[in-house]
Amino acid sequence: MKIIPIYIQAGISGFESPAAEYKELGLSLDELLISNPDATFIGLAQGQSMEGVGIYENDLLIIDRSKNAKTGDVIVANYNGCFVCKILDKNKAMLLSASSSFAAVKINETDEFQIEGVVTRSVRMHQAAGEILSCML
Repeated sequence: MKIIPIYIQAGISGFESPAAEYKELGLSLDELLISNPDATFIGLAQGQSMEGVGIYENDLLIIDRSKNAKTGDVIVANYNGCFVCKILDKNKAMLLSASSSFAAVKINETDEFQIEGVVTRSVRMHQAAGEILSCML
């Protein structure tokens, strides 16, 4: 990926001419965002329950299966057949939302529960990515 650095300041008066010389920077979003590619997958956030930790509807979640989930981690789990993104409380066996509008969920022995991975990053989608998002659903 070739990057043309554009430095944006509060008083934008225009952009430099496209013909002006620019420095190509080598930057890989994979290398920047994903530390363990073989154990990482990307999910699409739905709902408002995690807004308190900065995860909003349609954000991309980068989830690492190789990390050991601990109390306080934001995780993606299979809870009774549904994928959920919640804060893990291992001590109380609970899944917590980051919003007071949503109740905590107690994980019982009869529940189907499996941690799929730890959310290591979220990427805000300021505009819908159309085809990319529809391929992920």
